[in-house]
Amino acid sequence: MSGDVPTGASRHYVLAAGGTGGHLIPAFALATELERRGHHVALVTDERGANIPGKPDFMPAHVLPAGRFGKNPLRWFGGIRAVLEGRKMALRLFESFQPSAVVGFGGYPALPAMLASTSAEIPTVVHEQNAVLGRVNRLMAGRVQAIATAYPDVEQMAEKHLAKIELVGNPVRPEVLALRDEDFPPFTEDGILRVLVTGGSQGASVLSDVVPDGLAMLQPALRQRLQVTQQCRPEDLDRVRERYRNHDIPAELGTYFEDMEARLADAHLFIGRAGASTIAELTAVGRPAILVPLPIATDDHQASNTREITKAGGARMIRQERFTPKELAKQIQALAQNPGSLANAAHAAWNCGRPDAAKKLADLVESFGGAEMMDVIRVGANNARGASQGVPAGQGAAFDAAGEAHK
Repeated sequence: MSGDVPTGASRHYVLAAGGTGGHLIPAFALATELERRGHHVALVTDERGANIPGKPDFMPAHVLPAGRFGKNPLRWFGGIRAVLEGRKMALRLFESFQPSAVVGFGGYPALPAMLASTSAEIPTVVHEQNAVLGRVNRLMAGRVQAIATAYPDVEQMAEKHLAKIELVGNPVRPEVLALRDEDFPPFTEDGILRVLVTGGSQGASVLSDVVPDGLAMLQPALRQRLQVTQQCRPEDLDRVRERYRNHDIPAELGTYFEDMEARLADAHLFIGRAGASTIAELTAVGRPAILVPLPIATDDHQASNTREITKAGGARMIRQERFTPKELAKQIQALAQNPGSLANAAHAAWNCGRPDAAKKLADLVESFGGAEMMDVIRVGANNARGASQGVPAGQGAAFDAAGEAHK
């Protein structure tokens, strides 16, 4: 497919994703691209995902039971029961929505829809955001038609599935992607060094514990030029604010910043976790980073996420057990020892970016679409409601009944 907006054919796609930003941000980016091409898109997720900020208005969300599978096998029975019930509901959704393909983005809430699509012989694609194949995607790898990846090398990928891999990258929000062609902010020997610190949607206490004291240990010539923006947990705000005040370091703190894109655009250095969306945004914009992988991440996937950008020279990784104020100061000093070092690291990070990820993923998904004649029939059958929500004519009630929530 060329990626151009179609002149007549319209297809239906279902995106299934867990309820976290790491799963949903790329799903939303794909939905926006598919809608731009004239297709209709529906989302299957959990309650948290249906209400997460940033969901496109054109995409209805359906909450299906998914179940959880922890370490206690006694709780698996309830999880299996929930998955099977979610699968039944997904099949009813597919009967009315008639998707040309289903795309899974990982997370247990995606599992019922993917089990339903493969059993109904609907073309199915999974997208893996991390450098380690997630458990749900690992479970479904043998049943799907394609595995879209964000990195060239993905761990936990069985050799028999290698032929299914399509490297597309990890789609990012359009407002972040728009920053890709902007220059790295000027940084001179006597200019302000703007540092952005985040720990994911809820912040990270270890960053609150280490970063202020680490910045205070920088050589005076650099410490006196700092301007910090840091996202913190609500319970950490007061003590972090006091630390920066005691160190005489200007810092703006908050639990959430609505203009994070603008702050990323102004930043000379990022300090934070190594989630898939974080890495994708850093490489899309081209920002140097000091990354502290979450030690309890499944299969240590955050550490694996840092491999490409650190090898290229765009970031430095510090394991949390070694993340001390002294080590942080050492790494910052090495990165910011002269203006050229930061600029070079920014360019290295930028080179790791895959700005066409959403388009490439949409191309892959469209390649599993229906026959052209079926497209024409479907377009002709859509009524006014279907034109806005992707529901076949006369089947709105069935579509509504297929999900527990319709946002």
